[in-house]
Amino acid sequence: MSLRLVFAVPGDLGQITGGYAYDRRLIAGLRAQGWAVEVLRLPDGFPAPSPGELEETAAALDGVPDGSLVLVDGLAFGAMPDIAARHGARLRLAALVHHPLGYDGGLAAAERPRLIASERAALRHARAVVATSRTTAETLERAFGVPRARLHAALPGTDPAPRAPADGDPPRIVAVGSLLRGKGHDVLVEALALLRELPWRCRIVGGPRDPEVARALRRQVRDAGLEDRIAFAGEVPEAGGELAAADLFALATRHEGYGMAFAEALRRGLPVVGCAVGAVPEVVPAEAGELVPADDAPAFADALRRLLVDPALRRRRADAAWRAGQALPSWDDTARRVAAALAGAA
Repeated sequence: MSLRLVFAVPGDLGQITGGYAYDRRLIAGLRAQGWAVEVLRLPDGFPAPSPGELEETAAALDGVPDGSLVLVDGLAFGAMPDIAARHGARLRLAALVHHPLGYDGGLAAAERPRLIASERAALRHARAVVATSRTTAETLERAFGVPRARLHAALPGTDPAPRAPADGDPPRIVAVGSLLRGKGHDVLVEALALLRELPWRCRIVGGPRDPEVARALRRQVRDAGLEDRIAFAGEVPEAGGELAAADLFALATRHEGYGMAFAEALRRGLPVVGCAVGAVPEVVPAEAGELVPADDAPAFADALRRLLVDPALRRRRADAAWRAGQALPSWDDTARRVAAALAGAA
C-alpha cells in the first residue's frame, strides 16, 4: 500500500483541544513512520456546517484524485453523510471518531437524534473507522451499526513526564478543559462551594470556547464568594505545568470519547475525581480516583472531600495513578495503530 494520505480536518489544526492535539500528533507520528500526509483544511463550521460550507467541503473533496486514501476527522465526517455517499466509491474513505457527535455532553436534547442519524448514515461509507477509545469503538458497533471488521481503536498517546510532587498546602485542584457546557465546570464549582470549610485552591485551565458558558462560570464563582480560591487560568498551549503544580485532578465532564486530560493527569501521578461517563472509566482505574454520576454536584463534592481530608488515601490514589500513567500508550503506538487501520481502507 502506498504510504500517502489526505487528512481532512475542519478549521484551524492549531486549536487547543484534545481532538486537535490528537490530529497534530497523529500527523507527526505518521510522517515519522514514512507517510506522506497532506492536510486538507475543511471549513470551520463543523459539526454544524452551513449549506455553503457543505458545498465548499464537497468541492474540496472533488479535487482529490480517484483512489486516494482520505482520513476525515469525525468532527466533520459525521455531519456530511451526503458527501460521504458521493465520494465513498471513488475515494478510500476512513473516519477518525473522537466521540459520536450526538453524544456530546453540551448538546441540546433535540439535536441528538439528528446528529446520531447523520453520523450513522455517513459511517456506512467509511472503509475503516478509527475510534480513540475501546468504549467509543464498542458504541459505534452497537449503536451505529459499524461492522467490527472495519473498527479500530487507537488510544491517544502520552509523553513521558515527571511525577507531580503533590505537596501543596493547601491542596491544589486543577481542572483542564475548554469552557464548554460539556466539560461540567459548573458542577465542579457547585461541588467546591459545598466544601468551602476545607482548605483548597482550584485552577480551571481552558479557553472560553463558549463565551456564554465562560461568563456564567465566572458569575457562578463570584456569587459563591469563591473568587479568591477558584482561578481561571485561560487557554494554555501545554497544560503540563499546571498539572505538575497540582495535588489532585478534577473534571466533571458530561461525556468523553477518551479523556486525554485524564490520561495526562495519570501520567503525572495525580489522583482523579471525575464522572463515570463515556470512556472515562476505561482511562481511570478504580484505584486511581473517584468516579461519580454526571451532573451530581453533592456526589462530586463527597468524592473531593474524601481525598482532601485524608492525605493517606490521596497518596494511595496518587500511587495507583502513577502506575496507570506509566502503562499508557505513546504517540508512536497511536500512529502505528492508525497506520494498521488505514491498511484496512484499501
